[in-house]
Amino acid sequence: MPEIPNTHAAIVMLVTLFALFLFSRDRIPLETSCLTVLAVLIVYFELFPFAVGNEALEPTSLFSGFGHEALVAVAGLMVCGQGLVATGALVPLGRGIAKLWRRAPMLSMLLTLFFGAVGSAFINNTPIVVLLIPILSAVAVRNNDSAAPWLMPMNFSTLLGGTCTTIGTSTNLLVVAVAADLGLQRFGMFDFVLPGALAGLIGLVYLWLVAPRLLKPTGKNVKNPVEREFIFQMSVNEDSDVIGKTIADIHAIADGEVDILRLRRRRERNAGSGIVPLPDVALEAGDKITGCAPASIIKDLESRLGTALLESATKKGMLSDDDADQDENLEIAQIVVMDNSPLLGLSLAQSHFADSYGIDVLAIHRANQSLRSLAKGISGTSIQSGDILLVQGKSSDIDEVKEVRSLLVLDERQPVPESGKGWIAILTLIGVVAVAAFGILPIASSAVCGALVMLFTRCIDWRDVGDALSIPVIMIVVVSLALGSALTQTGGTEYIAQVFLFVMAGAKPIVVLSALILLMAILTNVVSNNAAAVIGTPIAFSIANQLNAPPETFVLAVLFGANLSFVTPMAYKTNVLVMSAGNYTFGDFVRVGLPLMLILWVSYTFLLPAIFGI
Repeated sequence: MPEIPNTHAAIVMLVTLFALFLFSRDRIPLETSCLTVLAVLIVYFELFPFAVGNEALEPTSLFSGFGHEALVAVAGLMVCGQGLVATGALVPLGRGIAKLWRRAPMLSMLLTLFFGAVGSAFINNTPIVVLLIPILSAVAVRNNDSAAPWLMPMNFSTLLGGTCTTIGTSTNLLVVAVAADLGLQRFGMFDFVLPGALAGLIGLVYLWLVAPRLLKPTGKNVKNPVEREFIFQMSVNEDSDVIGKTIADIHAIADGEVDILRLRRRRERNAGSGIVPLPDVALEAGDKITGCAPASIIKDLESRLGTALLESATKKGMLSDDDADQDENLEIAQIVVMDNSPLLGLSLAQSHFADSYGIDVLAIHRANQSLRSLAKGISGTSIQSGDILLVQGKSSDIDEVKEVRSLLVLDERQPVPESGKGWIAILTLIGVVAVAAFGILPIASSAVCGALVMLFTRCIDWRDVGDALSIPVIMIVVVSLALGSALTQTGGTEYIAQVFLFVMAGAKPIVVLSALILLMAILTNVVSNNAAAVIGTPIAFSIANQLNAPPETFVLAVLFGANLSFVTPMAYKTNVLVMSAGNYTFGDFVRVGLPLMLILWVSYTFLLPAIFGI
């Protein structure tokens, strides 16, 4: 029977249980829970000092997580990932997946799962999931089907890929860093890729062939509504790639997402709003195209077609994506014209809308009646009550429009990608990974350098950095490190390890290893995976020492177990994203996620001892 722990160790274990309880409460913000736990630990050790021999636990040392290399690495990688989002670097790949999906759905699904897994091994999975959700939803709408069978498997594939490298998830970074603090030789970036990849392949087969059958569309798995469409005008430039291409070619280039309504030739001065073009009509320089498309792709069409949007532009500044003098990234937003607006009955030019608010109008949506032509262009179109304007402008200018009572800014704002800089963001991320993989710099250092390159090349600005750094993630890392340190120094981890081994008395080491993986899997689906990992790592280290077994194997048991976040929607942040998009229930996650967790649990139980010994 294990000896009774000292008072300080007992108190810290109680605080840990209290922390796990707080982390599982949806109504309490995670950052508030973290700060509460950190404050309790600091105050307790200030009032009741703890020392073993001449070694005293300095309460302020519990703040060291704010400067810990694991947190620096997490923050740096989040910023680098934001660079991919801000530059639209992943969009072409997503567009290719969407195009292939219409031809071979099953093959496309397999490639989507593979892309999600491989991509998440090197960058945060959130931007990948955010990119793929609208793609899968749009494909489902076109096929008059539901995206529910595919969204959850796609999300889970990104979680599988994240387990394969040290930088795949913040959980991995924390386990590796805490294990190094405890004296274990630091894991290289690909040191545990073999068990992660082998188990991941088994998981991908399940997600491809079995999981969609468990998520057959029902009444609750509704289809995503068709996206609101806007009418716009574009001008074919002298150097445009679409000169000589037909209207049918334009449809193909735009993946069928745009409807060409009118075509007006430059030489046809009196053509009014233009003609309804036939599919075989070839485009010429100076042509003006009036089209209709979803808001999310209109700005992207400008670069894909090599055309220029005819917008209601400000005289001061003529806002554009490559405006070298602007201090703020541009955003695209949707603004509803209310029935008390002074704009009603006036054109955008007559009302001086662009100059008044400093934003450009790209397109118009009119719900009650079909707006099929723009004879006088965007600027000359009279505004009606309920019109929705698709605008581009600086975030601060759009924020000012929110104060205008006769205009309503919808919560559908999105950044305008830094055109042409996607390749810089991709090369920067490859450099960050390569430098760390070859041992030239630690991942924390290479990630910080990568973030600096992103800033110098203007792939991102400091506002993007602020958007990338998640306060909940930062706080959970800090408080997890503090709890792990307090448990270790007071002897709490040693006591927990002794209790665990007492319960498992007489069991073979492989059984103890399997039980540890399962314990971490259960914890990660109830509380934060980072908290489970940081608390579990020193316990695993202690268990291995008492069994005279390789500590690497047991530390990896914690790492892989803490990444089995499949069974509950609150287990991981992207679970919540797909829960909303797919209209899933808690039961859907259990039905699909529990078998996946059990499959991987069994896989890791046999793979870890076979590869690393026990």
